[in-house]
Amino acid sequence: MWQQIIWVLLSAIWGTLCEMAPYLLFGFLMAGLLSVFISPEIVERHLSGRGMWPVVKASFLGVPLPLCSCGVIPVAASLRRHGASRGATTAFLLSTPQTGVDSIVVTYSLMGGLFALIRPVVALITGLVGGWLVDTLAGQDCGNATGANPPAPCAGACCALSARRQNRLTRALCYGFVTLPRDIGKALMVGLIISGVIAAFVPDDFFAGVFGTGLVGMLIMMVVGMPLYVCATGSVPVAAALMMKGVSPGAALVFLMTGPATNGATLAIIWKVLGKKTVVIYLLTLAVCALTCGLLLDYFLQVAGLPMHHHDGHTMIPRLVNNASGVILLAVLAWAYLDKCTRLQR
Repeated sequence: MWQQIIWVLLSAIWGTLCEMAPYLLFGFLMAGLLSVFISPEIVERHLSGRGMWPVVKASFLGVPLPLCSCGVIPVAASLRRHGASRGATTAFLLSTPQTGVDSIVVTYSLMGGLFALIRPVVALITGLVGGWLVDTLAGQDCGNATGANPPAPCAGACCALSARRQNRLTRALCYGFVTLPRDIGKALMVGLIISGVIAAFVPDDFFAGVFGTGLVGMLIMMVVGMPLYVCATGSVPVAAALMMKGVSPGAALVFLMTGPATNGATLAIIWKVLGKKTVVIYLLTLAVCALTCGLLLDYFLQVAGLPMHHHDGHTMIPRLVNNASGVILLAVLAWAYLDKCTRLQR
């Protein structure tokens, strides 16, 4: 009995892992290249100043950046310290953790092209709206050159940059296939396990009866997503599994937006560096944008006559390639974890 349950669970996890593995490996490569050509120093230099233009640049740049949730915090604090307005810093904090080049390709693999397009768009819109509201309601300023005692730079491996003496390709591969997997690996595996449990043991259309497909379901998913921190990539298999069991695409989008963008560390830093009013605007912006985008997505699918509960898995890639990619992905995650353990023991 127990053997059968474990086998069903492992089969569900392995299937999801293999489906996303080719796209995630490609995402790791692209993230590594972005880490070389768009460094935190470049971000700092271009996002300082007043007005709406820094907010726009912060939102656009935050969408593809392969910065982990802990990596966003010291970069945002540094932006603030070097002259960025509250609005630009808030826009960066809103748009960056919601998505990234790695999570976009994983979203495409598990949830289809529509979601892969929607995620960066809503992250951009959320950043623009939040940055504008903060500048309008909290007031523009010249940043905090003397500092509001921002936290020390993230000392974790996720924020470490390779030695400058290494060539760009080596640094890109190091970040993409060691540093980034080390950062998101644990959250990714947790997300895979949760999605496996949902896929294997939750009856089809179970959530359709429990949550419904309207505003109530989205509010529930927002309440679940805000305190339950998951990274942008790790949230994808969970959202895909929920959709397979009856959660509407709009409610799944709410989860994808609120989960990665809210956690205690981020809110504490916003409170300390940007002020209490900014925290309130940050949370309200995220909540209103998430619910609005979720409702619009469900309405669009209903008007267009598209399925509301559809898992758009891709079968174009041969099974052998998927399985091989799954093995390679596990090896990459294991190597990153072992490398971390080795560093800690030194």
